[in-house]
Amino acid sequence: MAIFAPVMKEKILAKATDMFLNYGFKSVTMDDIASAMGISKKTIYAHYENKTHLVKESAFNLFDVIADGINHIIEHKKNPIEELYEIKKFVMGHLKDEKSSPTYQMQKYYPNIYETLKVKEYDLMFECVVDNIKRGLELGIYRDNIDVEFVSIIYYSGVFAIKDNSLFPNTKFKMADLEDYFLEYHLRGVVNPKGRKILNEIINSNQD
Repeated sequence: MAIFAPVMKEKILAKATDMFLNYGFKSVTMDDIASAMGISKKTIYAHYENKTHLVKESAFNLFDVIADGINHIIEHKKNPIEELYEIKKFVMGHLKDEKSSPTYQMQKYYPNIYETLKVKEYDLMFECVVDNIKRGLELGIYRDNIDVEFVSIIYYSGVFAIKDNSLFPNTKFKMADLEDYFLEYHLRGVVNPKGRKILNEIINSNQD
């Protein structure tokens, strides 16, 4: 039976991650996960010593999946403006529109995990945005007077700000809309006339 242990562990992780994103890290209990999978809670505890352990594994595994996907997109060296839209689409596809404000729940109920994850996200995002801006400058579609480090930090801050449920309550704003608004806001601040033309074409094509 031991040979099947890793498979069950992965299934538990996948189901837990899906439920955490849909209903929130605090809202979902171990009983909920066991019931949804048709297994005993004891089976879950055989692989994850407690809920905090499962939350941590779920959050970090999801981060790794998203990081790998982002790096794969960047490797293709597409037009920097198109690249950011593709990354946004990829990330949103994995975060399920964050209907339950899982970021808020993690910050409130699992602050240690949240802070560790935040550092990892900052490193990934900062490197991604710096690379994106530098290539945009090289291609002549971003303004040549941009302070790369400043813009990268502002971008990172904005991404976290739109996830703040106290600023943008999910009863009033859809995360997909906020992501669109913020990305357009960011790009209109860095593109030059040549880049603005590309941006408008992408926005118009997405609305078709």
